[in-house]
Amino acid sequence: MAGLQNIGKVPELNKRILFTLALLAVYRIGVFIPTPGVDADALSGFFQAASGTMLDFATMFTGGALEKFSVFALGIMPYISAAIILQLLTVAIPHLERLSKEGEQGKKKITEYTRYFTIVLAFFQGLGISIGLESMTGAAGEPIVYDPGWDFRIMTAITLTSGTAFIMWLGEQITERGVGNGISLIICAGIIAMMPSAIGNTISLVRAGELDFFLVAILLVVMFATIAFIVFMETAQRRIPIQYPKRVVGRKMMGGGTQHLPLKINPAGVIPPIFASSLMIFPATVTQFATVPFLQKINDFMDPMGVLYNVFYVGLIVFFTYFYTAIQFQPKDVADNLKKNGGFVPGIRPGASTADYIDRVLSRIVLWGSIYLSAVCVLPTILMGQMNAPFFFGGTALLIVVGVAMDTAQQAESHLMARSYDGLLKKGKMKSRGR
Repeated sequence: MAGLQNIGKVPELNKRILFTLALLAVYRIGVFIPTPGVDADALSGFFQAASGTMLDFATMFTGGALEKFSVFALGIMPYISAAIILQLLTVAIPHLERLSKEGEQGKKKITEYTRYFTIVLAFFQGLGISIGLESMTGAAGEPIVYDPGWDFRIMTAITLTSGTAFIMWLGEQITERGVGNGISLIICAGIIAMMPSAIGNTISLVRAGELDFFLVAILLVVMFATIAFIVFMETAQRRIPIQYPKRVVGRKMMGGGTQHLPLKINPAGVIPPIFASSLMIFPATVTQFATVPFLQKINDFMDPMGVLYNVFYVGLIVFFTYFYTAIQFQPKDVADNLKKNGGFVPGIRPGASTADYIDRVLSRIVLWGSIYLSAVCVLPTILMGQMNAPFFFGGTALLIVVGVAMDTAQQAESHLMARSYDGLLKKGKMKSRGR
């Protein structure tokens, strides 16, 4: 990424970066716009009493919007949940499967379905939370909702649904006209926004004697070691050698030589933890506000430090790592392209045998990739919890921030390289005209 120092020399990339930052600023402003009808002080007391639960995790993913119960309280999670469900249904429903194979037009149609489904999920989630809030009280026993009833419930559901729809639009605009994946950047921006308060809480704990300075040093070492491990694993590759035969073109011998097919150890990036977290947060934000005994039992299961929770969380990460890799990478297509271009893996027959070989290699490295993701997401979080550290420093948060930062930097570098190629082509055309 040595070319990133030339960002200031590319006006188009500058505009994209400024556009991205502007929309992220709009998102952060919306986090502080409160939903009508709620006592903010009483709600704050409720969240303080619920500290250490899954609500902390949900608050982190919404950038603090849930704790403030702002218009963005649901965050982008309903959109991610809708995308997960539709991707799973693509395998089961023939119509969706056909759309997924129709190229750009099919993807646009699936994206349209995802938007509609997001609105439905957000509305019912907002309705469930509003009903639960009516029975909740603050730290001093004061009611959180000023005027309970269906007027409050419908207004809250519509407000929160509108907030999620707006965030969804912001994310799509960033992806199309900015730099990086808009949805991931919004989640990343929310996590980073929680950093100052997490640092402040750590300092307060140290001053109060509740957290030893030596433990803080260990905390920092673990955090930086985790970051270094994430960077190493996100850039790690398994290279499959590809041999190209020499060909006679006219009187010259052309081509030939050995190249490599790079397979990332973690082809799915930060998508599996985001998907897994979304599915865990979706019921948690409803059950936490519910008074129904059955839902309370589900809420008791949603303990970030609990064994069952972490086993289920790891299972989802492993599943989504394989699932997302299978969607994004097709060994058969790669093998067919190699065969068309005359390339082959030494010792492996072109065609079906090559596809099977690539699939076997990919399955093995994806296993290690899923183990890496699970370890980073679970082990540091448990360690930080045992040390009474701020929830922000969990492994999932670090993985998302580092992964999204690396992905955004790579996209910025791609824009720079595209700009360089355009410049070379223009110079070549000018020279040819001069002749």
